[in-house]
Amino acid sequence: MAKQVAAPDRTLAQKPLRLQHFLPYRLAVLADQVSRTIAQIYTDRFDLTRPEWRVLAAVVELGPVSATEVCAHSTLDKMSVSRAVAGLEEKGYLRRADAADDRRNKILGLTPSGHALYSKIVPLILAREAYLLEIFSADERAALDHLLTALLHRAQELEQRG
Repeated sequence: MAKQVAAPDRTLAQKPLRLQHFLPYRLAVLADQVSRTIAQIYTDRFDLTRPEWRVLAAVVELGPVSATEVCAHSTLDKMSVSRAVAGLEEKGYLRRADAADDRRNKILGLTPSGHALYSKIVPLILAREAYLLEIFSADERAALDHLLTALLHRAQELEQRG
């Protein structure tokens, strides 16, 4: 049986798209701006790229972990994770070891220098996050968290529909 597609809503077709008011665009601009303000800390002060920081943070959060798991957790693609792992390893912040169940797989873990670096960065970026959020009351922060979570779930649902 053929899938029926609803006829387009003519009122929507006549409504112009204003990029500055289009939710996906606004979210992308906001995410990019917030990310750049946070990145100033780890790029300027600690010489890390954005993917290197995400890999470092993912390895701390997840514990010893495979690169595949880092990809899923960090929204980075395989190539970005691979480059970030190589960079962090070269800088002495990360090490790879053979997985116990399959020596072809590598498990990523932080070196003592990697843990020390992470410990220096986290208070600084949490202070930036606090600065960004201090314009909201506690109730507004809770509402924002709820709204972001609901929007994420709705977008995931829409993606699954195709």
